[in-house]
Amino acid sequence: MKSGLLLSGGMDSLSIAWWKRPDIAITIDYGQKAAIAEKQASAAVCRELGIEHHVITVDCSSLGSGDMAHAEPDPSAPASDWWPYRNQLLISLAAMRAIKARVNVLYIGTVRSDEGHRDGTKEFVRLMDALVSYQEWGMRVEAPAIGMTTVELIRASGVPAHVLAWSHSCHKSNLPCGACRGCNKYVESYEEVRGDLQEV
Repeated sequence: MKSGLLLSGGMDSLSIAWWKRPDIAITIDYGQKAAIAEKQASAAVCRELGIEHHVITVDCSSLGSGDMAHAEPDPSAPASDWWPYRNQLLISLAAMRAIKARVNVLYIGTVRSDEGHRDGTKEFVRLMDALVSYQEWGMRVEAPAIGMTTVELIRASGVPAHVLAWSHSCHKSNLPCGACRGCNKYVESYEEVRGDLQEV
């Protein structure tokens, strides 16, 4: 079975890369502010593990708003960073590339704390899996860490400290701003697992 991973370069997907060792990884630059850093982090872990890395560039910057986009927050947005249908789009784009590589299962980095958004729920993953497998040659979509917190995933994956340090979680910049939801999650998670991390 050939596996692929939608790799953003954040703590969750980077830990899944270390844990699952997919055959290929796909990173998508869809116009987000931190695209350069996300691509660099993704490329670094792929080099470390010998994973074939693909980058897709599709400029959707005009469709988002707030922290991650190059636009003011939408007053009707449910959060400070909002890209309607973003995860649906990213999974579809990754699947388009993965199918060319004859991937059987496409992993995504959803964790338990993502359930605050509909596209972070088990039901969303089930629906995307059903749609992707129905539409083409039966490729499946799986979220192997959906029942875990980020901290539980990091521990389960065995990712070493120096690799985890490559991850980029900032929503606003290629350099961590230290104030957005992504940066806060990174700091809180890293502090909690600091004593458990191993070096290789």
